[in-house]
Amino acid sequence: MQEYIDINSDVGESFGAYKIGEDEEVFKHITSANIACGFHAGDPSVMRYSVSLAKKHGIGVGAHPGLPDLLGFGRRKMDITPKEAADYTTYQIGALQAFAKAEGMSCGHIKFHGSFFTALVTKDKKLADAVVEAILKVDKDLILISRPGTELDESARRLGLRHAPELAVDRARHSDGEPVSRREPNAVTTNALEVADRVERIMKEGKMKAVDGKDISMGPFSSFCIHGDNPNALEVLRMVRARLDEIGVKIRPLKEFFD
Repeated sequence: MQEYIDINSDVGESFGAYKIGEDEEVFKHITSANIACGFHAGDPSVMRYSVSLAKKHGIGVGAHPGLPDLLGFGRRKMDITPKEAADYTTYQIGALQAFAKAEGMSCGHIKFHGSFFTALVTKDKKLADAVVEAILKVDKDLILISRPGTELDESARRLGLRHAPELAVDRARHSDGEPVSRREPNAVTTNALEVADRVERIMKEGKMKAVDGKDISMGPFSSFCIHGDNPNALEVLRMVRARLDEIGVKIRPLKEFFD
């Protein structure tokens, strides 16, 4: 059985007067924070506060770049060029780096959001190569959190960017391992016990059950994601942490996997 795992969550997604998620509590249960950078969610004040929470709880700060789509929360499709993808990536990393530096922190990882991520893992390699090259130009030591076996993951391997395989354990999967679209019912598993059982089986057997009932092989992974904007994210986080403790899996920050 795998001995340790990182837990990441997408946070800092409130905007102005609109609050999304329970970040103050979520930060207590994760080891890596993927902070929205103002394109799909978040704003300067939310970014600053999110970094301060990460500092308070001693967890890793990471950029969570999205498409410029505040109204659609970055989940609508956009036809962007590789150059645009690279520029969006550079801009958002730089914004978070500034807030991290102001708090005496550093930006250690990057994880793409929503339709930006979908485009990077499913289109031709030019798009994935463009963002990986952009990341390397900004900071070659950043760690890319990505789904293994994808175009983005392959680009990171080929171009020499550090990368960490991740699984969003609160998402249902088809038998090919792909997540069920959020446009479909039950794409997100909200039953905390079901998620905890899934996590235990993945850690022990490297398998989980797909929506059609078939067993699929999963892993190994460096990080598990639990989405902070889910209505019962805290319950899921608490139960997953408790289950990992129960089966003897240590929770470690992502950066320790590369030290």
